[in-house]
Amino acid sequence: MVVAVAIAAGTVAGCARDNDSVDLQSYVDTIEPADVLYNQGLANLNAGDLREAQRKFNAVDRQHPYSEFARKANVMAAYTSYKLGRFDEAISASRRFVELYPTHEDASYAQYIIGLSYFSQMPEVTRDQRDTRLAIQNFNRLLEGYPGSIYEEDAKAKIRAARDQLAGKEMQVGRYYLERREYAAALPRFRLVVEDYPTTRHVEEALARLTETYFAMGLASEAQTAAAILGHNFPDSQWYADSYALLATGGLQPRQNAGSWISRATQNVLNRPAGG
Repeated sequence: MVVAVAIAAGTVAGCARDNDSVDLQSYVDTIEPADVLYNQGLANLNAGDLREAQRKFNAVDRQHPYSEFARKANVMAAYTSYKLGRFDEAISASRRFVELYPTHEDASYAQYIIGLSYFSQMPEVTRDQRDTRLAIQNFNRLLEGYPGSIYEEDAKAKIRAARDQLAGKEMQVGRYYLERREYAAALPRFRLVVEDYPTTRHVEEALARLTETYFAMGLASEAQTAAAILGHNFPDSQWYADSYALLATGGLQPRQNAGSWISRATQNVLNRPAGG
């Protein structure tokens, strides 16, 4: 009986060793050259098979961690995460790459992916704009750290879009207070748009809302200045027509006060109002 048990135990041990050998050989057989894995990942990415592409890129890093293809695969894996909507994962991987290889030829692309990931998460204008600000911040890092990169123009366009979003948020809050006649709370929102976001599409309405707010507060000179600058820069605007009509109800006309903060804020961005 003892002999039988010993023989059985030896048989099991032998099988285990055989299985280990098979598993090890199977593992060895699955290792592929770094360039092959990387190109397979690109092919899968182009074919729209994002999950398989990411698996291939991760395999490059796992099997050839110190190769140049591994570094390139890291960036492509981050981009694949972005395409899959795994934005936190894409940001984390891209940020790690930029920190480890700031002078690598793909570092600008990794920084671009960070900006894209935040940009893709920008919420509706009624919600908190944290991701919008982070998109601007990271696109600016791209422009400052990698001037002249092929992503520069798109980054600039997205910064403009994100700044327009922030201006829209200020307008939304300002209108909220204005509708409730809380003029002291509304005023700084419209002022911020004129001072910080004068090149956005919201500046036209902001000047009209400043006219309305100052007029309601009895600050005629500031109301007239806002309307004058609005009229000079957007003479055919309905906002200007409404502002002109509003002033007329108080016997006033648009007239610029050169000492107003509105004049100082707009003189280098909008056209200088003539006369006044």
